[in-house]
Amino acid sequence: MEKLVHPKDALFAGEKPFPVLAACEHFAGSKKLIDKALALQTDYGPIFDITADCEDGAPAGEEVAHANMVADAVASPHNVFKRIGVRIHDPSHPSWKEDVDILLAKAGRDIAYITVPKATSFAQAETAAAYVQDTARRLGLERTIPLHILVETHGALRDVAQIATIPNLEVLDFGLMDFVSGHHGAIAASQMRSPGQFEHRLIARAKAEVAAAALANGVVPAHNVCLNLKDAEVVRQDAARARGEFGFLRMWSIYPAQIKPIVEAMQPAYEEVADASEILVAAQKADWGPTQYKGELHDRATYRYFWVVLEKAKATGMTLSKAAAEQFFA
Repeated sequence: MEKLVHPKDALFAGEKPFPVLAACEHFAGSKKLIDKALALQTDYGPIFDITADCEDGAPAGEEVAHANMVADAVASPHNVFKRIGVRIHDPSHPSWKEDVDILLAKAGRDIAYITVPKATSFAQAETAAAYVQDTARRLGLERTIPLHILVETHGALRDVAQIATIPNLEVLDFGLMDFVSGHHGAIAASQMRSPGQFEHRLIARAKAEVAAAALANGVVPAHNVCLNLKDAEVVRQDAARARGEFGFLRMWSIYPAQIKPIVEAMQPAYEEVADASEILVAAQKADWGPTQYKGELHDRATYRYFWVVLEKAKATGMTLSKAAAEQFFA
């Protein structure tokens, strides 16, 4: 029997693979909160990533101790899915290089990614990115470290198209709070909440530019937090607007109750997942030539779209058909 060709090989040969990441990124700053997040991740499955925070999470003067605690958590056997990344201090802070040194020396084989906050230019982001990879090589790590870069300053937004081209970048994050603060009162604090955060012209422009730059360069755009910690419907609506109106494929969480509403809002429609499964199973059997489904013609262009749907469904914990699960994700 002839071996069936996998969608990744048939449809995306020679292309930079688009990162397939969890739809939710949950921030935790203390040992207690990191441990709680790990327990939730074990319970829910890898439908969300954990970002341990060395920036806002580290008490002033205790940066080294905090970085060591975070590195221990990343290297811990409780990190079952190896999906903990770390936000380091910003590149103007005296501890940022020490963060990188400690994290990669103690947990370089297990760290999922490093997030660089508050870059003020392409040059600064590029310098930080290069230091991470140089440190990994110096320590003898046989891997490159995936990078996430926060766009939350005027300079980073100005250079966002360049920043999106940095090697090993997999996520561009939009940081709403610092972005609004950087406008010196020209944007009211109320615009950090919905509906203002999606409708204020300056914020909407920034979100659209971040998402467009990310997607144009094979990078995942990640949306800022929702300030409402416990109302699941408010969180779900924010995530749905981020996904549906601006093209964000991932969103931050800062409270455990936000995780599931974000993931649910980012999931593809059930009907589209069912269609994708049938279309791609039939296409694979036809060696990726044209096929018909429900009276419509499909070819490689639509197959590529539906493969993305299936990957997102899998990453967000949706149940796939038996045939799709066995043929594509076994």
